[in-house]
Amino acid sequence: MRVFVVGASGAIGSRLVPQLIDAGHEVIGTHNSPASAALLRRLGAKPVMLNLLDTRAVFEAVRENDPEAIVHEGTALANVKFSRNMDKVMAETSELRTKGTGALLAAAREAGVRRFVAQSVATYSRYAREGGPVKSEDDPLDLTPPKDFRRSAAAIDYLERAVTGFGGVVLRYGAFYGAANDGSIEPVRKRQFPIVGDGGGIWSWIHLGDAAAATVLALEHEGPAIYNIADDEPARVREFLPEFARAVGAPSPRHVPAWLVRPFTGEAGVVMMTDIRGASNAKAKRELGWQPRYASWRQGFATGLG
Repeated sequence: MRVFVVGASGAIGSRLVPQLIDAGHEVIGTHNSPASAALLRRLGAKPVMLNLLDTRAVFEAVRENDPEAIVHEGTALANVKFSRNMDKVMAETSELRTKGTGALLAAAREAGVRRFVAQSVATYSRYAREGGPVKSEDDPLDLTPPKDFRRSAAAIDYLERAVTGFGGVVLRYGAFYGAANDGSIEPVRKRQFPIVGDGGGIWSWIHLGDAAAATVLALEHEGPAIYNIADDEPARVREFLPEFARAVGAPSPRHVPAWLVRPFTGEAGVVMMTDIRGASNAKAKRELGWQPRYASWRQGFATGLG
């Protein structure tokens, strides 16, 4: 297929483009800088400059390139860190997930695009914080997200409803790792990423290369559908963080009480470290025929951090 990849030069997009090409697809990739355009050319894609928040430009780009499929990986998460107001630091990404998604879907309808795959998240307080530790796509979402994450959660919900309403596929990715410039590595090395409270928050991880591989498979699958894209071993913060520190040559992480970090990270940060649930990948493995190269973050942290 001729595939239009939004965010093609980003962390997952730059891994997705070569895998799409290897699978026989023709790729048009969006970017926002000359350096990103050069990267896409090296990867074998046609670069297209695009501001996803410019609705007219979105329509023109889709019309001119006449894709058969669109993959929406557009975010502004590269330098986002935990903050006492996550909605503020996530504001641009939330707009990309609402206004940007709406523009892409409208352009897709006009152009007769038959496949649409979009990035969502399985982490960051997505699933209800009750019941079992690991959730499937059929489990209820968190209807009462932390106050400082409510607008961000609403934007993710909008994207999922809009994409599945179109007949597309939503991929709820786990926490990404595998980029050399991963923004979490330096804080761990500086012991700025502590185990908060009991460290009971359950994270589902996914290597960027494995996330890209699942995305290629999802492109061949009929929608509407939602899939968790994560490895086989959801883990509590108190389990994975010491291993992460060891893998990057850092001292063991500190243990700090929740009340001490709440003024700096906000409630969302505390919930992430103490109370979120993990995500099951059983549906993606069963229906997409997907198997992650790094079945566990344990192998991934040891050999695939960057």
